[in-house]
Amino acid sequence: MTNGAQALMKTLVDAGVEVCFSNPGTSEMHFVAALDDEPKMRAVLALFEGVATGAADGYARMADKPAATLLHLGCGLGNGLANLHNARKGKVPVLNIVGDHATYHVKYDAQLQSDIETVARNVSPGFVRTAKSTETLSQDAAEAIAAARTAPGQVATLILPADVSWSEGGVPSAPLAPPTPEPADDATVEAIAKAIRSGKKTALLMGGHSLREPSMLAAAKLAAHGGVTLLAETFPTRIERGAGLPYIERLAYLAELATVQLTDVEQLILVDAKAPVSFFAYPGKKSYLVPDTCQVHTLVAPDQDILASLNKLNDAVGASQAEPKLQPAKRPGRPRGKLTAEKVCKAVGELMPENAIIVDEGITSSLMLSVMTAGAPRHDMITLTGGAIGQGLPNAVGAAVACPDRPVIALIGDGTAMYTIQALWTMAREQLNVTSIIFNNASYSVLNIELERVGAEEAGEKAKSQLDLRGPVINFAEMANGMGVHAVRVHTAEEMAKALEYAQRMPGPHLIEAVIPESLSGVKRRILPWMLRSLPSLPLSVSKALKRKLAP
Repeated sequence: MTNGAQALMKTLVDAGVEVCFSNPGTSEMHFVAALDDEPKMRAVLALFEGVATGAADGYARMADKPAATLLHLGCGLGNGLANLHNARKGKVPVLNIVGDHATYHVKYDAQLQSDIETVARNVSPGFVRTAKSTETLSQDAAEAIAAARTAPGQVATLILPADVSWSEGGVPSAPLAPPTPEPADDATVEAIAKAIRSGKKTALLMGGHSLREPSMLAAAKLAAHGGVTLLAETFPTRIERGAGLPYIERLAYLAELATVQLTDVEQLILVDAKAPVSFFAYPGKKSYLVPDTCQVHTLVAPDQDILASLNKLNDAVGASQAEPKLQPAKRPGRPRGKLTAEKVCKAVGELMPENAIIVDEGITSSLMLSVMTAGAPRHDMITLTGGAIGQGLPNAVGAAVACPDRPVIALIGDGTAMYTIQALWTMAREQLNVTSIIFNNASYSVLNIELERVGAEEAGEKAKSQLDLRGPVINFAEMANGMGVHAVRVHTAEEMAKALEYAQRMPGPHLIEAVIPESLSGVKRRILPWMLRSLPSLPLSVSKALKRKLAP
């Protein structure tokens, strides 16, 4: 007879869930054994739960369908929580399978007993369920998968007690179709069309699935016809970019710079995005970044049909035949001399191959990445949607599993890399086509900036030591080699370019450790808070020029 785990495995693959990123324990052994019975399921081992959850996130961003995680009890779920938070904020479909003690064992409160459902609701508020019996397990799984795939996408958590997994009597369930998204209604479209025809300065703020080619082209028609400004949310889940696509300016991370971008906007139209707010609260500064004089309209909610809604709007304003403005092909040139973060980004823009996937978790070091790659060959970019660091390397694992024929380039800060450094081992084990570039400036650089922006008193040596990664300086190349990844350490732009060319020629994975100074340090860091405070008092043209200089 079929046990619960075997029936569950069949239910998963029949619904298109064909990859499981796992870090199992004793309670999950029957699920692990069932992997051998299902050739369509690929199992990818992670050495830390945060790698498994981040990989499932990266996979779904590129595959547009969920992978499964396999986690051990509440503690394992807790270890993977940060990257599930990022997936939740990015509205990414993930099927989270968390093993639990056998149902009859729960009452004994063993050492690893915990309230898994309460932990899970933090990251999957829309679907958390504990399977109660072997007979109903597969139906629970089918409903969890459908929930994960329902637009715009979410983390669905299925808790799997050990005895439900090992008991006989399991019956696979057929896939359940998620509901079909509907476009914006006629009244909404007409109201927004009227607002655009008013001639007021209007911007479209795009997020989520709207940052794919079909929707961006539709939005670019609107921009070409009616002079509408196109903006993207600060941290897109996935954005298609490069030559031949519309260029859409991302909102800046620093609230003061985002405010400059929005200052003269009189009408803000949301397309699968929410009205922008500051990443953190700051003394004496606004959290809500939309100007008081700006009217906000929602064209498309996250659970609606984005492309159909934009096409309806184009028809309403007469923009359907407009010619969209597209990004011309342009490379930034080969960098030379002493290596800096900007030159690393320049090397990527100059040398990145066609159809690459960029994972950006470079924090302050990748500030110039977007401008350096704007005219590069077509590519996708994945960014840090929830702000919980440690996403980048696992996302690269998942993206490479989802798209084995596409090169993945992951740009990662040194501090954030250490959260999930175990991802390198999985890259080596699976022989993934990933080139990881680690910006090693031996500092939590972004926190040095934030220390001054939040108005903290003058920092002394003890405070500064909490943001300093020197003593010892981490050697990422040696760590990568120890986990089976080819790695080099580079100090010049010429070495950087040579290493990147080698990584593109040879089968992966590779790691390039870029030893660089902080992008914002010394005088630059001291004057930055003063400059940001002065922006509101400057002429708008000057403020916008400063914004382009600081965060293009």
